[in-house]
Amino acid sequence: MLMIYKRLWQVNWAEQWQYRANLLMYLLYDLVSPVVYLAVWITIANSQGSVGGLDANDFVTYYLTLLIVDQLTNDITIHILAYKIQDGTFSGDLLRPVHPILTGTLVNNIAFKALGFIVLVPAWLLLCLLFQPDYSAVTYQSFLLTIPAILLGFSTSFLLGATITCLAFWTTRVYAVSEFYFGVVTIFSGQFVPLQLMPQTIQDIARFLPFQMFRYVPIEILLNELPTNVIVFDFAMGIIWLVIALILFRWTWREGVKRYSAVGA
Repeated sequence: MLMIYKRLWQVNWAEQWQYRANLLMYLLYDLVSPVVYLAVWITIANSQGSVGGLDANDFVTYYLTLLIVDQLTNDITIHILAYKIQDGTFSGDLLRPVHPILTGTLVNNIAFKALGFIVLVPAWLLLCLLFQPDYSAVTYQSFLLTIPAILLGFSTSFLLGATITCLAFWTTRVYAVSEFYFGVVTIFSGQFVPLQLMPQTIQDIARFLPFQMFRYVPIEILLNELPTNVIVFDFAMGIIWLVIALILFRWTWREGVKRYSAVGA
């Protein structure tokens, strides 16, 4: 099995290099929003001293960390498979003796992230020079604890993204569903604004949803902003949602393949 993943990595890594311009556009898109949010909140924080207890450096470290965490936990499955299901070319993937999503699509996601970091890291270092973040609150322990949080966030994100993608077996409007899903993720994951600045109702709902593990929780763990009891609760909820996401994915995949027909192939 390791040889299969190794070969898939070689293929997908080479494939990603063929779409360098496309990758650059994605990264620029991912960079623009956080940098704009950062500039706005820094201006507000500097004029008022703080916003909701967050000073200018808190916003700088949050949004700069967001750039890294978002790259590690985001999922592009919808862009890899949905069109194949719709145009019938997915039949070729089904003929292979391995699960097309848990092998090729997963490796494609990882290759996309790896290549993205080649561009993201220089841009991130440049932003650090411009905004001068103070990461003194980060400790060795918080860094180590962030790693399983990111892995848990990506795993859940990937499975939920794959579940949404499998809806293409039933509807041609899967991209509309996906856009709605990503809008919900943006609100409840802390991507738009740190969750502590959101209305209390949003914060309470977010605690019981999987999305804060995609962005907010790993960021706050790294920055040492969460007490131990909250971290334990967030990890517990993350594991519960990982199991739920796995069950949902397995069901949609099984039922979707049953009704799949290669129209247009």
